[in-house]
Amino acid sequence: MLAEVGHFALILALCLAGIQAVLPLAGTYSRRRLWVAAARPLVSGQFVFVAISFVILALLFIGDDFSVSYVAANSNSQLPTHYKLSAVWGAHEGSLLLWSLVLAGWSLAVALCSRSLPVELVARILSVLACISVGFYLLLLLTSNPFERLLPIAPVDGGDLNPLLQDFGLIVHPPMLYMGYVGFSVPFAFAIAALLAGRMDSAWARWARPWTNAAWAFLTLGIALGSWWAYYELGWGGWWFWDPVENASFMPWLTGTALVHSLAVAEKRGLFRSWTLLLAILTFSLSLLGTFLVRSGILTSVHAFAADPTRGAFILIFLAMVVGGSLLLFALRGPVIYRQAAFAPISREAFLLANNVLLVSACGAVFVGTLYPLLADAMNWGKISVGPPYFNLMFVPLALTALLLMAPGSTLRWKQHAGALLQRPFMVLTVAAGVSSIIWLLWLGYEIHLVPVLAVALGLWVFLVSVWDVAQKTSSVRGRWVGIRRLRGSYYGMQLAHVGVAVAVIGVAMTSYYNEQKDLRLAPGESVVVGHYRFEFTGLEQVRGPNYIAHQGSFSISREGAPVALLQPEKRFYSVAGQVMTEAAIDAGLWRDLYVALGERLDDGASWTLRIYIKPFVRWIWLGALLMATGGCVAMLDKRYSKLAVSRNSVQAPSSEKLEVTAPEPRDGAGLPGRG
Repeated sequence: MLAEVGHFALILALCLAGIQAVLPLAGTYSRRRLWVAAARPLVSGQFVFVAISFVILALLFIGDDFSVSYVAANSNSQLPTHYKLSAVWGAHEGSLLLWSLVLAGWSLAVALCSRSLPVELVARILSVLACISVGFYLLLLLTSNPFERLLPIAPVDGGDLNPLLQDFGLIVHPPMLYMGYVGFSVPFAFAIAALLAGRMDSAWARWARPWTNAAWAFLTLGIALGSWWAYYELGWGGWWFWDPVENASFMPWLTGTALVHSLAVAEKRGLFRSWTLLLAILTFSLSLLGTFLVRSGILTSVHAFAADPTRGAFILIFLAMVVGGSLLLFALRGPVIYRQAAFAPISREAFLLANNVLLVSACGAVFVGTLYPLLADAMNWGKISVGPPYFNLMFVPLALTALLLMAPGSTLRWKQHAGALLQRPFMVLTVAAGVSSIIWLLWLGYEIHLVPVLAVALGLWVFLVSVWDVAQKTSSVRGRWVGIRRLRGSYYGMQLAHVGVAVAVIGVAMTSYYNEQKDLRLAPGESVVVGHYRFEFTGLEQVRGPNYIAHQGSFSISREGAPVALLQPEKRFYSVAGQVMTEAAIDAGLWRDLYVALGERLDDGASWTLRIYIKPFVRWIWLGALLMATGGCVAMLDKRYSKLAVSRNSVQAPSSEKLEVTAPEPRDGAGLPGRG
């Protein structure tokens, strides 16, 4: 009975979403106040019913109700309770229900946090979000019903959750990633609402910025958690493999980063309006494309959930409708909001435009490398494999160039910047970063190579310029003292995110070029030296987990005779699934990770294959991502976003005429008046 209640709640959520998609939008055209005002109650009702559906599915997992097909396929009575909860979104149907819940949550957040926005704008935004919700509810109910029963005889026990997913990573990674994926539906809805009204000005950009920053921060954390999960769980010691599913989340992150910067220009100077709208459409379209890639069955990946062509066809049709419809609307209405304005080649606008071009170009390179093999296979051109060499060749130069432009782009003034102000401090910081990178690498004992020196130098340069800019803006400006409290949250968020990028780039360069690896065979009592460390295989024992049996090795690690760590990697056998999994052991540190993965027992019965890594600065990658996400949150919480002075007028008829808005006085990133 409980499953039927959850199914019925999902149907009610679909009905409310359908009404929400039509009624408020129709009210903006017919000037019916009650229709427009119905948007917020409809959003609340939709969220309540989809939340009920999700909670019921979780209760079915906890209660081991194996009469439900989805529960029987992805759970087992021996599965620990916390993994039963994460199993709710561990496969196709539940992950789509989580997506729908997150989308309803974002819609509710917009409804609750938009009291100061014009009511007709909010109505259009909520109607667009409801249209997206309708598509996912139909996908759930027609092709991916998580409440489908196994009748007439239910199994006594279930299958099992994929052992690879029985990890803390499954608990945190998908929800965080979905918060980012789905979060970009809000700026997408803002863009469609602007196109429907034929209006987009600096106020619109200011309204959209906190939502974009929030989605970008969540997606950054989600990608970082996925990288960290793969690093310690898969046993191969890598943090990124250019897997198509990894790329599916990375592409909207690249365009989302471009959107964050483009919105800043649209708010401050009223420029890049059409480009900003196009980026909002493109970013959410790539989020939907990621959904199609993961759940259509065209990919074979440890991350992919579905292999049903019917579901894939439905998602493809939905993707075509959303992307095609939004691009058609942009083609018809985009010229209405077009605006030209001049800016000098040395100005913040110019550098942010170049930044946008590089980010979108990098996304294009990843897009081609990800989809071309699929297209070639579909067209019977043969099997084509595109691996890390292609992505590194195409992506790395663009990424380093974008990093080169990042530092000056965040410090220049709007409209025009006098070249004399740029030369001396930047030359000093550039020389300091280059020399410091070489000295640092030599001091650490590493060989000098061009790419790591360049990457570390650029990372140090971005960090030094950020610190210098904060010092400049908190000191004397035109004879006035500007304290730290006078600087805006968006400025601090920007600088913190840039420092995060610098930290992550240094981590990527160091661990990619100075990683030490050794594959070998070892028996208890034997030892091996890797780098500056001695790894001694001290023993092996059998341990029993809640739903597995494991061989657990013990490795004593020392350096110059001094003990460093005791690592205990495992080789686990999951009896229900009949699978063997590797559980690596890691001694984590800020400067290096010591990583041991237990392989297979050899024919002599005593020796085991081992994989040992020394990964320098690998933690800096995730530390940088955490700083970036924190920067996005700090920028989102800027007080001026919560003090939008907008009159709550009655519903206005939509206008197809271009809205002329006087550009605000150019200001720098700290909120201080700019020159020129």
